[in-house]
Amino acid sequence: MYANVIGFDDAPFPREHRGDVRLVGTVCSRTRLDGVLSSRVRRDGRNSTETMIAMIEGSAFAAHVQAVLLQGIAVAGFNVVDVHALHEALGRPVLVVARRQPNLTKIKRTLLQSIPGGARKWRLIERLGEMEPLRQVYVQRVGLDRTAARNLLAATTLHGNLPEPLRLAHLIAGGVTTGHSRGRA
Repeated sequence: MYANVIGFDDAPFPREHRGDVRLVGTVCSRTRLDGVLSSRVRRDGRNSTETMIAMIEGSAFAAHVQAVLLQGIAVAGFNVVDVHALHEALGRPVLVVARRQPNLTKIKRTLLQSIPGGARKWRLIERLGEMEPLRQVYVQRVGLDRTAARNLLAATTLHGNLPEPLRLAHLIAGGVTTGHSRGRA
């Protein structure tokens, strides 16, 4: 059972924003918030994986984190996380969670036509494979089987369908960036 997990989400930013975007990680023991980590990643960049690894490994929680939760495979627009590299570097399972199935046709078109390094980013998305429905959300998983993923979701979800580490990261990222949190995680 994965009792101690970290969930990552990015802060809101205006569509025209270019540059760095805040990334928040919330460390939870099941549904109890135990800590908050914060850093920055480049809008549409390629530093999300390395930043997440550094955030976890450089924190007081490094020895305690048993799994990583991501709200989608990309942060800060199209800064696509290499989920396999994240799993290998940390030696911990990674679960990508989304409320709904992404439009892969639209994502591929945008990446290949409009985003620097889009072909590489699309290969990372393809490598992870299709999202699968599980407990009212969609998931992609590396380092854990379907049953372990279901148990992880059950252990970390308190309100609604999203695990608390992701819900809290969303609220904190919005609150510290805009002065208030809003909307659903």
